[in-house]
Order: sequence, then C-alpha cells, then structure tokens
Amino acid sequence: FYYVFGFLAIVLLILFVTCAEISIVLCYFQLCNEDYEWWWRAFLNAGAAGLYLFGYSFVYFYTQLEMVGFVPVLLYFGYMAIAALLFCLITGTVGFLSAWWFVWTIYAAVKVD
Repeated sequence: FYYVFGFLAIVLLILFVTCAEISIVLCYFQLCNEDYEWWWRAFLNAGAAGLYLFGYSFVYFYTQLEMVGFVPVLLYFGYMAIAALLFCLITGTVGFLSAWWFVWTIYAAVKVD
C-alpha cells in the first residue's frame, strides 16, 4: 500500500521534468528564430497534455465504457473536462516557470559592453 505513493511521486516528478524540458527546448527554438513572444507558447506547449487527456477520455469512453443515459455521460465528460483543465493548468505552469527560469538565466549571462 505504501509503495503506491512513492511510485506516484516518482511518476509525478518524471512528468514535471519532461514538461520542463520540452518547454525549455521549444522556447530555445523560438528564441533562435528571433520570436520573443514566448510567454503563452511556453504555457501551451506543456499544457497541451491536458488536451490530449481530454481527447483520450473520448477514446476510453467509446472503447471501454458502456454508459447508458444522458446524465452519466454528462457527468463523465464534465468531470473529465475539469480534470483535463486542471492538468493543463498544472503542466502549463510548470512549463512556463521552467521557460521563464531558462530565459532569465540566458539573458542574465549576456554581457553588454
């Protein structure tokens, strides 16, 4: 029982590191192309995982669940929309903060003479 929480913490750490790395790399590519409006894109690069989660809920609904009636379907997709939105906000925040730290670090190292 106690191993589940440790495994869950490791998976959460891997998720955060992956979101941070993806956001930093894509922000670097964007800055190399001299596109300095990286704020929202850094958030949405990592936050797109929430969209994937909501899309997968449709696949799971049609392949695994056998719900009958309007109310259970509405509850399922309503709760999945809330969960996907929270997931998008969490991963997007991690992506934005990591890209912000990256931009802050690289521009702090620039010496102006």
